[in-house]
Amino acid sequence: MATLKDIGEELGLSTATVSRALNDFPEVNAATRTRVVEVATRLGYRPNRIAQRLVTGRSGMVGMIVKVNPDMSTDRNFLETLTGLTAALAQRDVELVLSVDQHDNPIAAYQRILERGILDGFILNAPQLNDPRIEFLRQRGIPFAVHGVIPGDTDYPYYAVNNHGIAKVSVDFLLSLGHRRIAYLNGERGHVYSEERAAGFAKVMQAEGLGVPDAFHTFLEPVENEGYLSAINMLSGRAGPRPTAIICSSVVLAVGAMRAAKDLGLNVPSDLSIIAHDDDLPDMRSDTLVPQLTVTMSPLRDACVPLANHLIDRITSGPTVVPQTVAEARLVVRASTATVPLGHSDPW
Repeated sequence: MATLKDIGEELGLSTATVSRALNDFPEVNAATRTRVVEVATRLGYRPNRIAQRLVTGRSGMVGMIVKVNPDMSTDRNFLETLTGLTAALAQRDVELVLSVDQHDNPIAAYQRILERGILDGFILNAPQLNDPRIEFLRQRGIPFAVHGVIPGDTDYPYYAVNNHGIAKVSVDFLLSLGHRRIAYLNGERGHVYSEERAAGFAKVMQAEGLGVPDAFHTFLEPVENEGYLSAINMLSGRAGPRPTAIICSSVVLAVGAMRAAKDLGLNVPSDLSIIAHDDDLPDMRSDTLVPQLTVTMSPLRDACVPLANHLIDRITSGPTVVPQTVAEARLVVRASTATVPLGHSDPW
């Protein structure tokens, strides 16, 4: 296995200079750092974690804490996020340490891990409004990056999707097809993404002079049966004239809505248009459904490299560096949407 001395001898540099270059010390110029990294990669150099921590004060490890339900289940996005982040961090020679949280107190798991003093920072997922984790880590000077962004105080690194834009693109497309009775099967209340999409949905509908009765905008756990039950209530006529289109916050909710339409004898898309947001998860493909689902697509894996880089840049460069990314979803039109059924273009 190659050593710092091996790299230094090949380049004619001292081991101290090689070490500083590999650990991003500012006194090493960019050209030298590039040469050192190239030779280290070619020789297969792997840093000694203990020595690295003594030199830099950093462990080369970051953490992510996942909230699990009492039955030990998590949402279906988790595995995709974990796999992508692990690979992205490994490209920067950083390890991801995973911990499970079953506490009611959202910061208890962070307190426990920080007491061990082994992590350089955290990636926070599924942020909620007024998320206490952010202030807890901020007060302690612990670097972190957030998958999502909380409106207002945003002095931290994050990768977020434009959730207002997702709602607007969906509504504008359905309006262009003549739909006026548009319902929304949203995610769980309190999560930033669902609250932002709710606000975007309401804003666009209000701008068109279109009200939406409360029964036709629901906040749900993202599981198929919840989507089915909510759609049954909307489409059965019990809550009022049925919608001609439903926007779903996830593909799994859309699967439930499509099943509800079928059980009520409604055809998608001639009787009912359905559009969903798609994280492009391998076990829930929107293009394999019948009919194929129209979606606003933003692959979850696209967040992993920016999140990893944002956190590492914050760790290595300090609090003056606040990298932030807002991604736009793209509309993919397929067979689950069509023009409004004849005679059903009136609003509620």
